[in-house]
Amino acid sequence: MTPRERIICAIEHKQPDRVPVDLGATGQTGMNASTLYRLRAALGLESKPVEISETFQMLGKIDPELMAFAGSDVIGLNNPSNMFGVPDGKLKAFPMPDGTPTLVSEGNAFDFAEDGSIYIYPQGNRSVGPSGHMPAGGYFFDNINRSPDFDEDNLTPAEDFRDDFPILDDSTARYLEEKSKRLYEETDYAIIGNLGGAGLGDSALVAGPQLLAPKGIRRFEDWLMAHLLYPEYIEEVFEMQTTAMLKNLEIYREAVGDRIQIVWISGTDFGTQNGEFFPREVFCQLYKPFYKRINDWVHQNTSWKTFYHCCGSIVNYLDDFVEMGVDILNPVQLSAKGMDARMLKEKYGKKLVFWGGGVDTQKTLPFGTPEEVRQQVLERLEILSQGGGYVFAPIHNIVAKTPVENILAMYQAVRDYNQK
Repeated sequence: MTPRERIICAIEHKQPDRVPVDLGATGQTGMNASTLYRLRAALGLESKPVEISETFQMLGKIDPELMAFAGSDVIGLNNPSNMFGVPDGKLKAFPMPDGTPTLVSEGNAFDFAEDGSIYIYPQGNRSVGPSGHMPAGGYFFDNINRSPDFDEDNLTPAEDFRDDFPILDDSTARYLEEKSKRLYEETDYAIIGNLGGAGLGDSALVAGPQLLAPKGIRRFEDWLMAHLLYPEYIEEVFEMQTTAMLKNLEIYREAVGDRIQIVWISGTDFGTQNGEFFPREVFCQLYKPFYKRINDWVHQNTSWKTFYHCCGSIVNYLDDFVEMGVDILNPVQLSAKGMDARMLKEKYGKKLVFWGGGVDTQKTLPFGTPEEVRQQVLERLEILSQGGGYVFAPIHNIVAKTPVENILAMYQAVRDYNQK
């Protein structure tokens, strides 16, 4: 099979010729630039600065050499701007705190503080305060809460979030059309369209890292409490977001057509290590109807599969994920409470494609031995890949300071499994 055929087979719940692999096709299946730089050195590849594909998490761009090493079968069609609202453009040097040389779009604006921390500005605009902060010695950015206090007696969701959900403009649509044609015609990879836009209540986006002057309920703890205190506020924001998403899906379909096989819809996390953020009734009231409208549109108007990233223990929501039309679930956090691999495969293996779960990135991959990594990978593959409906990736991105020998052991285990 070609990589594209292999992915299509897997996402249609059929058994492909081997387990397909994803390295770097999404913002949750990549690798921190620092680790990527060290991996390239270990593989004897050319030493060069790492181009950043996702600035918030400082993920490195996975080039064809690394895709070949990992046996990756899928590539991402990314939007032409980052999470801080900075468009792609010419590149400039950006040294990470540990000395890793990277390249970022020249529109990004940074301040390097005396304590070693780094600040980044929304839209590269220094007329306002920074919206992201990388601590001294850090490897990615955190949001800075910048919104003023809100008046609980005078809530204005439509005004507060009016700039959060833009409609794709003509130049972006042309870019997506041209890039999707190149990826489809010049490679045999499967293509995932990283459209996004429907991350309802996504903790990375509620703060508005791309906005010059966010306002309203933005601090994440306030946002979570608003689900119970001000549900009408949440619903109005989600109605705005869903309306914009449906319009963007129309534009996206016109731009990319059937050249993509998967569309990345949402990255909202609903789970902690031990359970869901809020009771299932809240999810069903405030989220499920909007997600169902979005997924129904995709399934009624395209051949695409819908891709949802959702961390944590979400086992009590999975029936609802199926009912609202989710096709692909990532990162399959098997380290969270109740997320047992055998149970998930037996109960949901014909309903959901599991994309990830291949090795624990909290403990085993960063802190285990190469043999422990190998054994966990082989065990997960044996459970999750049977009958198709599975794409191998670690549980979320490979973080900084992950031992290179463990990464090598992980991909060697996948190769060994596929060759048996």
